[in-house]
Amino acid sequence: MPDHIDIILRALFFVVILFLITKMIGKKQISQLSFFEYVAGITIGSLASEVILKLETNILNGVLAIFVFGGIAWLADYISLKSRSAREFIEGKSTFLIKDGKILEENLKKEKYSIDDLMSLLREKNVYGLSEVESAILEHDGKLSVFVKKENQPLTAKDLNVKVANVKEPNAVIMDGQILDDGLQRAGKTREWLNIQLEKLEVLPENIFLGQVDSYGELTVDVYDDKKQVPSPQERPLLLAMIKKCQADLELFALETESKEAKDMFNRNATKLNDLKNKLTPYLS
Repeated sequence: MPDHIDIILRALFFVVILFLITKMIGKKQISQLSFFEYVAGITIGSLASEVILKLETNILNGVLAIFVFGGIAWLADYISLKSRSAREFIEGKSTFLIKDGKILEENLKKEKYSIDDLMSLLREKNVYGLSEVESAILEHDGKLSVFVKKENQPLTAKDLNVKVANVKEPNAVIMDGQILDDGLQRAGKTREWLNIQLEKLEVLPENIFLGQVDSYGELTVDVYDDKKQVPSPQERPLLLAMIKKCQADLELFALETESKEAKDMFNRNATKLNDLKNKLTPYLS
């Protein structure tokens, strides 16, 4: 067999082997690597390349070595899940680099980090001044977690005592022009409902790149034609506008009537509508 054909077949074979090893070890191997997992990953890749390029002629020896390293990495993860002390030994522990607004120089030296390294990591978190930081922790995977002081944190709706609606993850109901029935089911919608919404938007499913149903039950779409303007859902804004108009009409009727009973009735119902509007505004605006 020619060498180039042999290398291609070996490469295809080891793509399958490495895929199986990665599935066995888990997603952690491709996301957050501990030092042990980093070394194991490099070793497995090196072994595979040697066998593919025939530096190691016995392919079974290469497969066996890869499975051994993969098994060791899997076993280390399993032990880490069962024992905290083993997890700290294998993956390492988190280390405070800044605490109570003060840099811990001894911990910086211990982790082999310079002040420039620390400032670089802070800038990655959009923090440019040490005076903004309450604490900073170097995680076992080398990432820096930063907790800024309260006065430097962005305002939230809770800080402003503003009520906002809960928002859930939207469900994709159309993708690449294809209707996704499982997405419709998760959103609690049917194809009949979807067809009505598409008629309102004047767009066909096959022209839609992505369609999603949000937590309010409204459909938003992105079409293939970037020049085509698709209207945004208007049900909630229209409902809020209708409530405001009804309230204004009742207040106007109260001003125009000379009957005390009618005036009281109009004002009372206008007040009820105002209360309803205030409660629904976070959900309809």
